Amino acid sequence: MKLRFLTSSSNSGSCPSLYETDSGDIVVQGDKLTDPEAISQLRNVLPGEDFVVVPRSLLESLK
Repeated sequence: MKLRFLTSSSNSGSCPSLYETDSGDIVVQGDKLTDPEAISQLRNVLPGEDFVVVPRSLLESLK
């Protein structure tokens, strides 16, 4: 799988960041969601899935 860097909301270009795969999917790099109350509200969590917090401003930068 090849990744293409799309954007970051970090001044240093580290994370959070968004990438696009060669098949058009999006990969998110960021802080792992660790708040137990928030995690308890997630639905249909499958083995191996994880959750990353994405600032709204980062997604809006793709417009």
